[in-house]
Amino acid sequence: MSSPDPQVRAARNQSTSSAGPAPRGPVVAVTGAATGVGALLTERLAASQEVKQVVAIDERRGECTEAQWHILDVRDPAIADKLRGADVVVHLALDLDLETDAAARTAYNVRGTQTVLTAAAAAGVHRVVLCTSSMVYGALPDNELPLSEDAELRATAEATGVGDLLEIERLARRAPRAHPGLNVTVVRPAVLVGGTDTALTRYFESPRLLVVAGSRPAWQFCHVEDLCSALEYAVLEKVEGELAVGCDGWLEQEEVEELSGIRRMELPSAVALGAAARLHRIGLTPSPAGDLAYTMYPWVVSGSRLHDAGWRPAYTNEEVLAELLEEVAGRHTVAGRRLGRKDATAAGAAGATVALLGAAAVVRRARKARRRI
Repeated sequence: MSSPDPQVRAARNQSTSSAGPAPRGPVVAVTGAATGVGALLTERLAASQEVKQVVAIDERRGECTEAQWHILDVRDPAIADKLRGADVVVHLALDLDLETDAAARTAYNVRGTQTVLTAAAAAGVHRVVLCTSSMVYGALPDNELPLSEDAELRATAEATGVGDLLEIERLARRAPRAHPGLNVTVVRPAVLVGGTDTALTRYFESPRLLVVAGSRPAWQFCHVEDLCSALEYAVLEKVEGELAVGCDGWLEQEEVEELSGIRRMELPSAVALGAAARLHRIGLTPSPAGDLAYTMYPWVVSGSRLHDAGWRPAYTNEEVLAELLEEVAGRHTVAGRRLGRKDATAAGAAGATVALLGAAAVVRRARKARRRI
């Protein structure tokens, strides 16, 4: 993995490395604290001289020994008692797993966010920080490059988890009206990289990069460490409101192909979208056709509010892409579906898109055969 500029990294980690007197800052509760971004943020805040105490909440205990742990489901109303005394809550208990049943995922994500917001208000917490995604802006051919934080949220619920994220955004806007005195900050990362598994990271596990004819992709990444430092800015009230976070600038599709060394496979839009929709409908792939839009059109964000507050990313798009490629090395995916080594060898001979279309053809032949019986 390429290393970020040492001076930039030092500036980002200043709050976690400087020595000083006992912290006098806020008490911060983190949900989803045992794994993923939640675990990284919990460790970061627990080491910070600007945070008084970290309260960690999850369904199992994590590894951070400096945090005060509470084991429970975030949908449990009893969470209000665990939040008493906290100044800030960072809600990161979200399920965006491609393999999770969509209805169960929505029930967990939406009900969990509702419960946390209500419980935080009841417990006297003055700030809640939510994390969604820049995907809520939508991937559209007429998007500006880059989008401002105030741009309209034009996404639809057709991509994995985006419907849940849009509902969380709606809850975030409504909460201060329903609970006067409660401040809600929303952080929207670009394509998140660093131990993540999404439809967009799986795009780089394919033997060929699917490019839809006539599309204009623009790739912007966000390293999990940069997301955590942005969340810390929000926790410490250095910035508030709706915040987009990602690397500076973006990469064109041609740059991505050159840096990755993965060749493209180009298809007409109707063919690619139609095949993806059919394969998802019959359960052969976890990704709905809506995920393809985010590889077709730009949804790059400026991150101006964080920049104005003095925050800067420690990683570049090139560095994050290099780390992503290291992470996915040896994995083989076609149309969002992980393959075993034997299947991957066959898929690699023809390319991911050919395999996708071949699977669609098999489905059509099977249907015709059933009609003849």
